[in-house]
Amino acid sequence: MELVPSEDLPEDYRSGFVAVMGKPNVGKSTLINGYVGQKVAIVSPKPQTTRRRLRGILTLPEAQVVFIDTPGIHEPRHRLGEYMVETAIRAIPDADVVLFVVDVSTLPGARDSQLARLIKQRATGACILVMNKVDLVTPDKGEERREAYLSLTDCDHSLMFSATEGHNHDELLDLIIQYLPPGPQLYPADQITDQPLRFMAAELVREQVLAHLYEEVPHWVAVAVEEFEERREDLTYIEAIVYAAKESQKGIIIGHGGKMLKRIGKAAREEMEALLGTKVYLELWVKVRKGWPRDEVALRDLGYVLPKRG
Repeated sequence: MELVPSEDLPEDYRSGFVAVMGKPNVGKSTLINGYVGQKVAIVSPKPQTTRRRLRGILTLPEAQVVFIDTPGIHEPRHRLGEYMVETAIRAIPDADVVLFVVDVSTLPGARDSQLARLIKQRATGACILVMNKVDLVTPDKGEERREAYLSLTDCDHSLMFSATEGHNHDELLDLIIQYLPPGPQLYPADQITDQPLRFMAAELVREQVLAHLYEEVPHWVAVAVEEFEERREDLTYIEAIVYAAKESQKGIIIGHGGKMLKRIGKAAREEMEALLGTKVYLELWVKVRKGWPRDEVALRDLGYVLPKRG
């Protein structure tokens, strides 16, 4: 993979970073996946699915847009939550454009107001208010919700949007590109994310834990890929450990006779095969690391390390 030389790009070529900010479960990851055209961020109806900052890269003839997916702003209950919120906040001043994504199917809440203030205080580039889930709003409520969210912020632009239905998809992209600075490609044209395949494989397992388990259990689970090996041209071997925070959670994850873990593994393997373009032999193990979301050492071991400032 190589960068296109600057002299081969149009004179007015633009490139830059777009931080996608919002409360949990407002559709940030779905928005990014929709533009990139492939799953680079896992999605779930459960809040706080995104834990780390990751990038989805869209390369066009006229621009390269680097979307930054961020954890949802929430009230942290442990060190992992603090890490997630700090990760999101740090993305604001680094971005050329901030997308403030809200769920327009509901009225603004305290977290929306908090994030609006943070963006106003910390953003150094343009801000676009993206009122997502407009497909869930009845016409008589639309204007009321729009006015309520507009009153929170002084973003440069705003628009109604649907990440799932594509409403105003092209219009938002045009706005984003308009605010990107002139510059060369930052990544090779065929690269869609900055995440290594091992990380993406771990996230696909965690996505299925979120999909198959309920209540608090999924939020106390971490996944680490121990082995990732291309054994043949058409076969990739992956071994991963699902970490629970309590002994009681281990049994729930495994399920009666191992049935739940098998269901999680089968669904994750299918997603991995779509990503890698090979057959996947996936081995999953469940271990307990007591209280890991509150343990600084455990968090570092599991890769939850804040990026250096600057």
